[in-house]
Amino acid sequence: MSTETLVRPAGRTGRADRERERARGAATTPGARARLILAHVAIYVAALIFISPLIYAFFSALKPNAEMFSMPPTLVGSELRWSNFVDVFAYGPFLTYIMNSFIVAIGGTLVVLIVSTTAGYAFGRLRWKGRDAVFVLFLATLMVPAEVLVIPMFQVMQWFNWVDTYQALILPFAFGAFGTFLMRQFFRGIPYELEEAARVDGAGPVRSFLQIILPLSKSAVAVLAVFTFLSFWNSYLWPLIVTVDYNAHGTLPVGLASFAGLTGTRWDLQMAAAIISMVPTTILVIVLQKHLVKGIAMAGLGGR
Repeated sequence: MSTETLVRPAGRTGRADRERERARGAATTPGARARLILAHVAIYVAALIFISPLIYAFFSALKPNAEMFSMPPTLVGSELRWSNFVDVFAYGPFLTYIMNSFIVAIGGTLVVLIVSTTAGYAFGRLRWKGRDAVFVLFLATLMVPAEVLVIPMFQVMQWFNWVDTYQALILPFAFGAFGTFLMRQFFRGIPYELEEAARVDGAGPVRSFLQIILPLSKSAVAVLAVFTFLSFWNSYLWPLIVTVDYNAHGTLPVGLASFAGLTGTRWDLQMAAAIISMVPTTILVIVLQKHLVKGIAMAGLGGR
């Protein structure tokens, strides 16, 4: 069973083209051009404000440590020490931190995608008694702060003897309600006629989910994957608590704190490590940005 692209009616396409032409004509007036220029200036200024900390962190990573807090402050140091990015790997088990972060982030993302897509399908497409009541209770868990659950979850990890393991870093946050809610909203926006046609051909719920629903939900899955990966990649409090041997199971956020010693802090290496830690997530967002915009927009329109 394969999905086919739905063709938009010609009348609707023509109306959309006329609306675009009308909007393009309105944008040629002097007042509209002025508003457009002001909007672009505001966007560029806001982008510069948001990116300025990253620019400062990048140039700080190239400074000698002695010039980090020199007065008057400077953006660029007396020399560009590109060797700081190499010295990071000699200062401690930084490569181990990177590998652990990849294991935790990728493993956690895969578990969340499996759980959230199947649960979202059950809540959004299947009809069973008490479905809406169970979903409301499940959604109510979003109101519980994660900090409140730290001690109970740590005790559970002790009972399972999972402290200082990858299971403890991944599983406690792999069954949250956010991913299920996001996928449910998106699934509810998919026409039910597609599944009904599949049932006529003999497809059951599992086949409909795998061959109809999931292929049409690539954008929503990409959004959930990015958000989940970022959440696991940037997590600090839980890995700090549940990890005992940081040299063996420490992740990047915990490893960044190791550059602060009792006698001083290597700010230059810490900044270089922070820049390195941002590279994978930046690449991920750039690669999937088209799916992110489309997925967020369509998930917000689901469940109408």
